[in-house]
Amino acid sequence: MGTFIGHVYPGLFLFFYGLYQAIVVSKAIIFSDSLLYPSCPSRNKGRCARLWKISYEGSLKMVVGSLLIAYEVSSIEGGLRLMNRELPPRFMYPKEWQHLTMFTLLTLIGCVDVVSKNVLAQRCVALEKGILVLSFYELLLLLVTHVKGSEGVELQVHALLILVVFLLTLVLAAELWAPDTCHLWLIETFLFLIMGSWLIQAGFILYRPLSGYPWQDDDTNDIMFVTTFFCWHVLVDASCLLGIYGFSSFWYRCYGPSLRLMGSKEAPHHTSAPGHLYKLLQEVEPSEREDQVLLLSKNSL
Repeated sequence: MGTFIGHVYPGLFLFFYGLYQAIVVSKAIIFSDSLLYPSCPSRNKGRCARLWKISYEGSLKMVVGSLLIAYEVSSIEGGLRLMNRELPPRFMYPKEWQHLTMFTLLTLIGCVDVVSKNVLAQRCVALEKGILVLSFYELLLLLVTHVKGSEGVELQVHALLILVVFLLTLVLAAELWAPDTCHLWLIETFLFLIMGSWLIQAGFILYRPLSGYPWQDDDTNDIMFVTTFFCWHVLVDASCLLGIYGFSSFWYRCYGPSLRLMGSKEAPHHTSAPGHLYKLLQEVEPSEREDQVLLLSKNSL
């Protein structure tokens, strides 16, 4: 039961996180917005402004990671011990300790997000991306050793998961040098969707088969269909990403002009037309006005 939860619940979190990322990326592409500093409605009142600036994404990672850690520790009778009391001593529960390390990495990522966005005087994107890349490198190492002793269906399931994590690690490392690139964010979102949906599928394949009968490690057909199911997941997740982008485009065509008009009314100070600047110059003192008009004419030349 604990291992089933350890696959399905993190998979659900990663899948819905990927859907959220897909909405953010679609909005950024359509509205030509920044991915790291997306525009949001203005909040002018104190308490509402502080609540609006809270990193809900980082807080959710902390909560989910902490709950998974608590469940992993409590799911083992007698507690999660590192070594036994026999001679010579042996390490115990290797896979459970690896699960615990993975969940701790998720909690750490959430803590860094909250510190960067809510504690530091200025948001440090390099710190957020750095801890994310470091965590996925460690996750990749853990998964490579996680399959030791596995064979057949279980080995194939985890091998495909390792492939996704490896590609995601490369994309996250590339974002260290290009953190606001839409193409990389699209690939990252797509890989998060695949990783989440495949973790859910892995939980049912390995521990809760829908047919009620376990998969056979010595059956070539079962191993082939694991790869076939993975390809179906890739197609379905790509369709989800395309559907979110299509819906966002449709929403923009219907309501985009009115949203841009409201944005221009809320932030008139962004306009820097020459006529508006000249009207502002009319309100200053005559001597200052002449000096500034002279500077304006020189800059225009």
